Amino acid sequence: MRLFQNSGLYPAYLPRLARLTRDCTNFAESRQAFLADRFGACHFLQPVLEGGADAFFTNGDDINLQRYWSQAQGMPANSRLSAILLAQIEHHRTEVFYNLDPMRYGSDFVRKLPGCVKKSIAWRAAPSPGADFGSYDAVVCNFPSILDGYRARGWRAEYLSPAHDPEMDIYAASTVRPIDVLFVGGYSRHHRQRAVILDAVAALRSQYNVVFCLDCSRLTRLAESPVGHLMPLASHRRPADIRAVSHDPIYGRDLYEMISKAKIVLNGAVDMAGADRGNMRCFEALGCGAMMVSDQGNYPEGIESVIATSLYADAQQAVQKIQIALKNPESLRLTALRGQQIVREVYGKSRQWTDFTALVGRL
Repeated sequence: MRLFQNSGLYPAYLPRLARLTRDCTNFAESRQAFLADRFGACHFLQPVLEGGADAFFTNGDDINLQRYWSQAQGMPANSRLSAILLAQIEHHRTEVFYNLDPMRYGSDFVRKLPGCVKKSIAWRAAPSPGADFGSYDAVVCNFPSILDGYRARGWRAEYLSPAHDPEMDIYAASTVRPIDVLFVGGYSRHHRQRAVILDAVAALRSQYNVVFCLDCSRLTRLAESPVGHLMPLASHRRPADIRAVSHDPIYGRDLYEMISKAKIVLNGAVDMAGADRGNMRCFEALGCGAMMVSDQGNYPEGIESVIATSLYADAQQAVQKIQIALKNPESLRLTALRGQQIVREVYGKSRQWTDFTALVGRL
């Protein structure tokens, strides 16, 4: 199978990527610097991470990366990113196109794919009102309710899970974990329920080492600026306890490293997630050897059993679950170990690749 996997970048990750690729001079070097950082690695298929001869990977929205490739191929300097991506697919003689960025490259793009492409698959794990993925042969994610929504629109939708990144094993081995509670994620007006939980947990800072690495929205940053304090934006400012434990957002191996220093990782779905659970943080937290305290919901196979006693329904329960765990360090350690084993054994890269190839065979 000649596989082409396309991904996309978070805006907040771009400064880190610029530092990682500062000394790169071509497409191969720049791409390898990105892949080595493991940002998004839970979604990258085994042949991509292992450098398979028939696998090609790129970030189709990375202007610098894509310009390296297009210039080497003699394409015009003003070529659009979509044109570069199509040229890459044709040059690779792709048979299966797997796209992690369908909001940017939707059905209009799929209809332009060269004839060598036999199957096209999109990953999308969030409600996408107004989006058109209908030209893809299948849309995949690990949230059943979202898949049902795609089917209701007449699209073929199939279950596919993120996978354990083998590099996490290095970080899971850490036994020195000075951070009692770690949270990593976004903070914005779309996270009202999450903000209540974070505020309650941040209040534990007088007893424990609590660390939040928050990717705050522009509105939150504005609200907390000197100018913002002159505007009616109080509801968008973080409470004092949250600000006291907040640090800059972290990504890639920095995220793995931070989790390796944490006893507990606090997880919480965004308000739009419904009852389904299984976001990337589940795989990252457990995979890097931390215990996870998370909100109630429908978790993937295996994960639900190992975190059953660590689920909370509200802010008060979240605090209680954390306090109980930290007062029983040996139980915490064993729970974290079981979680890491479940993710490594049930959600390995080999299984993800087997599931993907089986899906392609059914299409």
